[in-house]
Amino acid sequence: MSLIYSLYVVNKSGGLIFSRDFEPSAKLDLNDTLRLASIWHSLHAIASQLSPVGGCGGIELMQAESFDLHCLQAPTGTKFLLMVEPQCPQVTALLGRIYELYSDYVMKNPFYEVEQVIKCELFDEAVDLAVRRYPLMLLAAPQQALMLGPLGS
Repeated sequence: MSLIYSLYVVNKSGGLIFSRDFEPSAKLDLNDTLRLASIWHSLHAIASQLSPVGGCGGIELMQAESFDLHCLQAPTGTKFLLMVEPQCPQVTALLGRIYELYSDYVMKNPFYEVEQVIKCELFDEAVDLAVRRYPLMLLAAPQQALMLGPLGS
């Protein structure tokens, strides 16, 4: 089974606004997590500026020996980083689902202040459920993959 290690949400200024570890062995300390968010934000911006191809949105995937780091940038500039086992399939669909949950539970929350730390229990629960259902997503047809969640159940 493919493992999802961690999820990080980085605001458009490069600040870490959410982090969740799904595997205890992959847990980073707070300083390393903040450093990861800041460095990723900078590298993402540099890559989009240096790209020889016009319209490049920045780095979407970084592969290492022991993990892959996938990035989805929302139209607002918020970045969703998912650290997974190498060669993990359907990560883009899972990131899309997490972004959908962010839109539904965080951005529609009248008490949430944009670009601030996310403290929303419903979002936490929905993300946990989406990650637990990830193995089912692998079995589903691609067009059904985004429907696996509280809203599509």
